[in-house]
Amino acid sequence: MCILSQSVFHTVRIRVYRELEIVPVIPYFQFMNTLRTTGTALLYLTFMYPLTGIPASAPPPFYSCTDYHCDEGETVSLSKRQWDRIRSLFSSPRSAAQERRQIRKAIALLEVQVGNITGTSRDLAKNVAGSGLPGQLDCISESKNTTTYLHLISSDGLLQWHTVEERQLRHPWILDLHWAAVIRDKHTNKRYAVDSWFLDNGQPPYIQPLDQWLSGRAFDSGQEQLGDQ
Repeated sequence: MCILSQSVFHTVRIRVYRELEIVPVIPYFQFMNTLRTTGTALLYLTFMYPLTGIPASAPPPFYSCTDYHCDEGETVSLSKRQWDRIRSLFSSPRSAAQERRQIRKAIALLEVQVGNITGTSRDLAKNVAGSGLPGQLDCISESKNTTTYLHLISSDGLLQWHTVEERQLRHPWILDLHWAAVIRDKHTNKRYAVDSWFLDNGQPPYIQPLDQWLSGRAFDSGQEQLGDQ
């Protein structure tokens, strides 16, 4: 038998130590259990820990549109300090409406952070005011960037009440085509448009019930128009 029982190991002295009357301090099985436990822990930290959903220090690099139609853009990397500011905006919301308010603040801050890197900090509301100027975005680029930001927020486990949907196109009138990002309330299944195109860079986007947005209803200061209901 190549492995002695624990009781035998306590009483039998290893030959090499016999003359010195030294008995091993750690029983064989205790040593092997410790070794196995340590090995398991190392394997977990190496292979399983990254898959447990523990938030990373910062999101992976992502693509951001920098002109009309998202014909051009660049890859952006945010620092841990920048991303920690985004995380600080999501503090255990007690309702979906509260989380939508947090989303508005986070999108505004991300526009500032990314805009300072890509030059889209110069983006003005809609298209006319900044037409032809560097960094000006149309609704296609705005909606794509906003959707990217929402996915980054969701992937970091910051959304408890909402999921991120595909962008939505509306055309209540033939020539009035318009895009926006979309989120869905997990509990009511109600969808909301997240529309940043109507505002300058860095301003909290409008969040409007999607059915109202699709009908072309104008934004106002009512609670429902800001995603508060």
